[in-house]
Amino acid sequence: MRPRVGQMLASTVDTTAAVVVRCPDSDLDITCGGAAMAEGPATGSPTGTPDPDRMGGSLLGKRYADEDLGLELLCTKQGPGTLAVNGVPLPVKTAKPLPASD
Repeated sequence: MRPRVGQMLASTVDTTAAVVVRCPDSDLDITCGGAAMAEGPATGSPTGTPDPDRMGGSLLGKRYADEDLGLELLCTKQGPGTLAVNGVPLPVKTAKPLPASD
């Protein structure tokens, strides 16, 4: 799949949904729970079977990013599946530290 900014993605194996915030101009395999994510809003009824090893969970409102690829997803609906790209789980993006004020 070639993601685009603003695209809504929904898991096919659980309730997880995300929005693409930043992405490269290339094809990526974006998965949740070990299954490919579908384009569009979450329908609420999973149709696939999750991979038990890919069920680490995703958290509402958190950003998941791979800085090397230039991909960033915002979780809009949490679920038990782990968000991954090209088979590698996406870590939660950490906040940038604010400069010290003296």
